[in-house]
Amino acid sequence: MKRLKYRVMVDDVLLDAFRHGVFDWYRVHGRALPWRMTRDPYAIVVSEIMLHQTTVMTVVPVYNAFMQTFPTVEALHAAPLEAVKTITDPLGYKVRGRWLKEIAAVVVERWKGEWPQTVEELMTLPGVGRYTAGAILSFAFGVDAPILDTNVRRVVGRYFGLNYRDTRAETEHRLWALAEAVVPPGQAVDFNQALMDFGAMVCTARKPACTVCPLYLQCQTGGAAEAPTTAAEAPARYQITRRRPADQASSIS
Repeated sequence: MKRLKYRVMVDDVLLDAFRHGVFDWYRVHGRALPWRMTRDPYAIVVSEIMLHQTTVMTVVPVYNAFMQTFPTVEALHAAPLEAVKTITDPLGYKVRGRWLKEIAAVVVERWKGEWPQTVEELMTLPGVGRYTAGAILSFAFGVDAPILDTNVRRVVGRYFGLNYRDTRAETEHRLWALAEAVVPPGQAVDFNQALMDFGAMVCTARKPACTVCPLYLQCQTGGAAEAPTTAAEAPARYQITRRRPADQASSIS
């Protein structure tokens, strides 16, 4: 896998506070979701496709029904599209049923039932983007891959003082680099789940629960204001530099 465009050096005290705060909170408050009870890449792919633009609580019963009906990628591949869409279409965003069928066809016919294990290969699957590829790698295969969904970008952006609402490519690259830097080595499975729950339940878009947030004292925004508009305006809480071409041979892009 390629490396991210940037490398990040984060203050050790801030990084430790972030990791411990998120992990300690998650051990008490983390959600027990059915796709967290497995490392089966098929089950994780199904959950990630269903979660596109859809809330967790809406997905849970549909996911359970889907996995009971199509318990393996081979069973999904053999099923008619209409049977798949009967289950997935009520979630809205009706392309997801077709995506799941097409993913099953690629995995069964091209990969002989084995799942690809690189970002580049996973992103060739229908409906799988950079975030979903990272989720599959970390949750199914235990790879220290970063993820950057809406919740994670808000948490790292607020904590480190980077404007997560900025849609410029440069800011996106920096957010990905921060998401990579905060993952404790060997613990991406639990930590990435913890980050998503933390963003969904504490560091929310509206009315974040700053008064009970374990990161409050170190958080750059602290609920008082959003992050600076540009990285140049951010405090020296971390250093982001471009990776050298020689460094771009191993890790996530």
